[in-house]
Amino acid sequence: RLGMFKYTLKKILGMIPMLFIITFIIYFLLDLTPGDSVSHLMDPEALARLSTEQLNALREAYGLNDGFVVRYFKWLGQLLQGNFGYSSTSGVPVIQIIKETLPATLELSGAALLISTVLGSILGVIGAIKRGSIGDNVLTVAGMIGVSIPQFFFGMVAILIFALNLGWLPVGGRTAPGVVNFMDRIEYLILPSLVLGLSLTAGVMRYARTSMLNTMNKEYIKTARSKGIPEWKVNLVHGFRVSLTPVIVLVGFRLPTLIAGSVVIESIFQWPGVGNVFNTAIRSANYNLVMVVALMFVAMVLIASTLVDILTAILDPRVKLEG
Repeated sequence: RLGMFKYTLKKILGMIPMLFIITFIIYFLLDLTPGDSVSHLMDPEALARLSTEQLNALREAYGLNDGFVVRYFKWLGQLLQGNFGYSSTSGVPVIQIIKETLPATLELSGAALLISTVLGSILGVIGAIKRGSIGDNVLTVAGMIGVSIPQFFFGMVAILIFALNLGWLPVGGRTAPGVVNFMDRIEYLILPSLVLGLSLTAGVMRYARTSMLNTMNKEYIKTARSKGIPEWKVNLVHGFRVSLTPVIVLVGFRLPTLIAGSVVIESIFQWPGVGNVFNTAIRSANYNLVMVVALMFVAMVLIASTLVDILTAILDPRVKLEG
């Protein structure tokens, strides 16, 4: 228990310098981008009519004339105090924007994660049980195609077929005006969650297939077969249940990366989530919002990675807790 506590504490404390380095990299990279917030707050013609003194005064008001290091530590200090600043294009507090858009992203990511996990696990296990068969080969090829197709292309094709040509589902958005009930707006969730979920299914399927194949070679599986237990029961009860353990770890690690990676799908389907806001903020050089959202994405991935390491250490006694 003491070793586990030390291991957990070490992992948590190790996140602090990582987060510090990440904040510096994000701020540095965004500082290299051309233009600034002032350039996008005003009409280009109005901006051209400003004198040098007026332009410098405007940039001074936004703290853009300070040196890089000064601006970075000012921003980091405000961040540590819980002050995430304001959107430079709308004047709305960044924390309010995140609170309003994060539920939509979690809804989309959760639905896509459920689809990819269930479908990928089932297809992966079927491929392992039918290893070398035509069905296994078809699933393998389908998985390779699924990994290769870009999400934006998959999304555009889905909109063209199911929304524009067939008219079965809405083109985009999250809900119709005046609709509050989830079941009444679920049709808006189907297409983006399926596109995002199916694009992730291939990875889960390959992982589940490999895990199931490894499990089927274990001694206790061979022992179960030698006792005359039906093959379906050996596969489903003894094999499938155990093979899902690493898949569950993968799912836990994928949720934050899925949230961060939903930018493309949210933009295509005009889904009002954090990813769509992040994309808009980049185009408008809304640096403060971009930095906070990017930091949130990276922090979620880092926290998930740490939790997966801790969970792995708990489940697998072979993991060394010392050193």
